[in-house]
Amino acid sequence: MKTSHIYIKNMVCERCIMVVRQGLENLGFQIACIHLGEAVIIGELNDERISLIQEFLKQSGLELIEEKKLRLIEHIKSLVIDYARSGYQVQEEKISSYLCRHLEHDYGYLSTLFSSFENITIERYLILQRIERVKELLIYNEQTLSAIAFQAGYSTVQYMTSQFKQYTGMTPKEFQKLFLNRRKFIDRLC
Repeated sequence: MKTSHIYIKNMVCERCIMVVRQGLENLGFQIACIHLGEAVIIGELNDERISLIQEFLKQSGLELIEEKKLRLIEHIKSLVIDYARSGYQVQEEKISSYLCRHLEHDYGYLSTLFSSFENITIERYLILQRIERVKELLIYNEQTLSAIAFQAGYSTVQYMTSQFKQYTGMTPKEFQKLFLNRRKFIDRLC
């Protein structure tokens, strides 16, 4: 059976996957699979069906990517996000090897392409993704710094703390304290 791949910009989380799946199914499409930045639809897509998809994606804050290089950049972003959220156990493989294995391109080409379109290196983009992951886990306030470092792909708490401070201007504990002080328990509002 014929399948059609569509590539989607701004698709960055599990909620995006759910929105795309539900929206495409509501439009009558059969989905083979959906990943960050990509959906595989069973059947061929004509101009009318593509227009339906574009309109739905636009209403959802997403966008259909048609240019090949832009699709590749979005694929790089989604793989970096997956890599950053996978935790340290997966990250024993370097990001360069991980991307080359998944995208079947030379890392030099991927790096140059990404930097030319995004004005940031893949490595820096990965660091920013890790920092955001650390912020998210700190806000939940459910884990130790060691567990957070491990989940965000850092080998040590010290390395995570150093990089976090370099990019945010504060330590993880200072960030956590600042954020948690902003929130008030609803039973203590009066």
